[in-house]
Amino acid sequence: MKLYSYFRSSAAYRLRIALNLKAIEHQIQPVNLLKGEHKSDEYLALNPQGLVPALELDDGRVINQSTAMLEFLESQYSQHPLLPADSFEAAQVRAWVNIIACDIHPIDNLRVLKYLTGTLGASEDQKTAWYQHWITEGFKALEPQLQGPFCFGDAPTLADVYLVPQVYNALRFETDMSQFPKIMAIYQHCNQQAAFSDAKPESQADAPGR
Repeated sequence: MKLYSYFRSSAAYRLRIALNLKAIEHQIQPVNLLKGEHKSDEYLALNPQGLVPALELDDGRVINQSTAMLEFLESQYSQHPLLPADSFEAAQVRAWVNIIACDIHPIDNLRVLKYLTGTLGASEDQKTAWYQHWITEGFKALEPQLQGPFCFGDAPTLADVYLVPQVYNALRFETDMSQFPKIMAIYQHCNQQAAFSDAKPESQADAPGR
């Protein structure tokens, strides 16, 4: 199995965590977004959107979109389940995850931020304010739902897989996280686990200085 990844992509970060948690043997193939490798004919044949990640299975089939990849891994690899066995509880985790996947990440990702500063002419301060506003609005909805030590109790779920990359980005954009003590406690707890710490952007082979 091969994961096409960019060290700072939060969607790829999710997959790195899940693959580590499930101890699935895989190879990471870096795709340098700054050099435009995601726009090459070779990569567009794998992912027509030109986005990372892409997950190439052992038989050569390719899955795109991180949520689809994670659901596939959950259905095919029973070790360390990332969704509760109870269908209602699993739906709760999925709903929580979708606040990040659908309501926070899409409007705060690199393409949107570049459009704000490039096409629309927003300043760097305005871009940062945009980012901080939407991530704060999303985290306000997530914070009261958390249990601990992980998002939904004693074991990591897809909620933690999505939360950690989003908090990482929030800190990178200097978002005030003091109003989210539960989120930060879970973030710190997760990063004490090897599956999470090994997936960090700075731990990747394509990170600057590596």
